[in-house]
Amino acid sequence: MFTQVIDPLGSLPLTCLVALVPVVFLLVLLAVFRAPAWIAVMAGSLVTFALAAWVWRMPVDVGAQAYLDGAATGIWNVNWITFWGLILFNTLSLTGLFENFRRWLIAQGSADVRVQTMLFAWAFGALLEGLVGFGYPWAVVAPILISLGISDLNAIRVAAIANNAPVSYGALGAPIIGLAAVTGYPLLALSGSIGSVVAILALLPPWVLLYLVSGRRGMWSAWPLAVVGSLAYILGQYPVAVYLGPYLPDVSGSIVCFAALLLLLRFWQPREVLGYGGMPLDAAALAQHRRDHGLTPGEVVQAWMPFAILLVVVALWTGPWSPLPKVSWFKTAAVACSAAAAPCAAGKSDVSAAFNFAPWVGGTAILAAWILVAVWLFAIRKLDAGLLGGVFRKTFAQMWGALLVGGFIFGLAYVFNFSGMAASLAKGFASLGTGFVVVAPVLGFIGVALSGSNTSTNAMFGKFQALVGVQLGMPPLLLPTLNSVGAEIGKPVAPQTASVGVSTSRFVRREGDVIRHNMGWTFVLLAYLIAIAVGFYLLQPAIMTVSAAK
Repeated sequence: MFTQVIDPLGSLPLTCLVALVPVVFLLVLLAVFRAPAWIAVMAGSLVTFALAAWVWRMPVDVGAQAYLDGAATGIWNVNWITFWGLILFNTLSLTGLFENFRRWLIAQGSADVRVQTMLFAWAFGALLEGLVGFGYPWAVVAPILISLGISDLNAIRVAAIANNAPVSYGALGAPIIGLAAVTGYPLLALSGSIGSVVAILALLPPWVLLYLVSGRRGMWSAWPLAVVGSLAYILGQYPVAVYLGPYLPDVSGSIVCFAALLLLLRFWQPREVLGYGGMPLDAAALAQHRRDHGLTPGEVVQAWMPFAILLVVVALWTGPWSPLPKVSWFKTAAVACSAAAAPCAAGKSDVSAAFNFAPWVGGTAILAAWILVAVWLFAIRKLDAGLLGGVFRKTFAQMWGALLVGGFIFGLAYVFNFSGMAASLAKGFASLGTGFVVVAPVLGFIGVALSGSNTSTNAMFGKFQALVGVQLGMPPLLLPTLNSVGAEIGKPVAPQTASVGVSTSRFVRREGDVIRHNMGWTFVLLAYLIAIAVGFYLLQPAIMTVSAAK
């Protein structure tokens, strides 16, 4: 049986540098040469496999099985969810239901820019992230903010900063599902630990958003919006993340946030109605901002119905009470002995690169929800065969590259982990001691800032972070959790995310201007996350254990 070698070059610093070659190669292709993500990840896979076989002496046949198991995991566990999530979103878009929902939402906000920011950037952006991700919250929210008087560049920044907290649960939980796949930690446990950190993280962005659109005076005079907006999102997000899993926290958090903000506005309104920059609006400006959505009560119900169907189906299907996700039709695995352990006993292994074909995973739940939505739309004559074909054509045009990335990046990550490369890096970085708790979120930040994908960052660094945690005796979920949440913070400066986010603005092909504009506040939020990380490690380590989620 293949046994990993922790220091194949006889010098741990040199071994670590070589182990970093695939990561650096991939990120240079993405960030410097701006290669399409699927080409960069395919090339990175070849480099990773070659180094694993040549330097770490991984057998080619077993390594090939590990790669295929990883690719199959990426396709079935991640792509299957993101594809049907985008099918659902495009179905709502092409039938006009999403536009009706947007019109209804705009009509609920007052002319005050702070109210609009909390409803559209914070609550609505979380809903878009939960359903689709991939930069769509910027692309959809920024034009709404621009139409309400915020300048283009600042509107994109507001949409990007608001998008921080929901990213780990974006695209119906794809980043956390990927993290569970590469670390081997239970999905529900990771969802709960990440939810705990995000719950603290989400306390700050609403205050930042109010400051960005109205200044310090405008922020303090609208403090109920920040308090209710943050706490309501957490109230909807945290219990779902801890008790149900990673599929719906963003969706439930955004819906609870909508409800709480609209209820607040019935009993409290800012004393002074402010426009962008904190300037009071005159009577003419107030009249201009008065909007009527023009929808009947039935059309409003129709606009909300798909979200209700999604919530009910996915909660019943994927919750801990459901036997469906536990059903497995077959499993396959490549096995090896760990570099960090004693030689394997006969017939046993310490490391495996496995694929488990469980037919009723979360992606199938999304498919079932979409089928119910589609049948309902056919019944009310909002959908027909021609439009349905358009939904699939649009989705494939948008996603074919991302689908290839899903297979290649998980194949790469599985080989990286299986060969012992991740273990070598973990051994080297463990020399930082407990100070690594500060480095962990920074690595997630750097990974997503260059790759543009929280899911890819978790695939690349998740197992490495877990192995460092084992080396240092830290709570097992802590460092992988910080990797994922650190990746959330890096999204506003990710070129690939920005390229999608600016697609509906005048900053197309000017992503650099947007990234520079976002940079400062991104570093503020990263510093806040590092403080949260240290706090959890020192004060609440038990939350980061696997048993805490049981």
